[in-house]
Amino acid sequence: MRQTIAVLAVATTAVAVASVATGAPQSQRGALRAAVDAPTRTPANKARDNARHPLETLSFFGVQPTHTVVELYPGGGWYTEILAPYLKDKGQLWVAAPAPNGLKGVQSLIAKDAATYGKVKVAALPAGNGMTGVPDGSADVVLTFRNVHNWRFGGADAAQQVFNAAFRMLKPGGTLGVVEHRLPESRDAAAEEKSGYMKTSSVIGFARSAGFEVVGQSEVNANPKDTADYPGGVWTLPPSLRGADQDRAKYQAIGESDRMTIRFRKPA
Repeated sequence: MRQTIAVLAVATTAVAVASVATGAPQSQRGALRAAVDAPTRTPANKARDNARHPLETLSFFGVQPTHTVVELYPGGGWYTEILAPYLKDKGQLWVAAPAPNGLKGVQSLIAKDAATYGKVKVAALPAGNGMTGVPDGSADVVLTFRNVHNWRFGGADAAQQVFNAAFRMLKPGGTLGVVEHRLPESRDAAAEEKSGYMKTSSVIGFARSAGFEVVGQSEVNANPKDTADYPGGVWTLPPSLRGADQDRAKYQAIGESDRMTIRFRKPA
């Protein structure tokens, strides 16, 4: 596999981070393309591929069809609709979130289409009182998309606990893939507590504290039009467009948020 490596500086961390443009093997990429194009996907979700770049994002994270993958906090299942058919034959998909509310979206998919989603395993995070959790050391890849800010709203300790849980789930050498709304490094970190945006250095800090090392960063989900300074936070932009009735066209023209895409590794 050919890789192009560049070195980026993360402003407030004084460390060099390798930015890796990974290319998936052709057979793997073909299977992933088929999953992205799957007719079982919701049309409204598929319409957002141009903003979320699932083929390029999952290729960058190195997700293979034989992997055991955990999707943290899957919400309504935007990425689950791609990962489930991709992993159905040779791999395994877990979804993990606070039970019961955080799992309702995926459970609805399973109930609606058992042929596509029936193999998906559902786990509580955190798991307690006899609830099923993801077994420690069982996953090749853990993924989370636009969720770190939600964990941060519960406080830095709450966010750290999720990164720690992801570390435990992974096999040695396994991958953590994170996509998150990006706050410029020059901004006051207090904005992380209410805006829905996170600094790259903060996300890297949580991951490193859990034991991860940075493999690389991709700009595939970058959006330079996003100024990340809206009174209503990231939800001002599509797809939420909250409180944007008067300036809807303006925010639609900006598009979805500017996002960091970071690949971490649990040391072998």
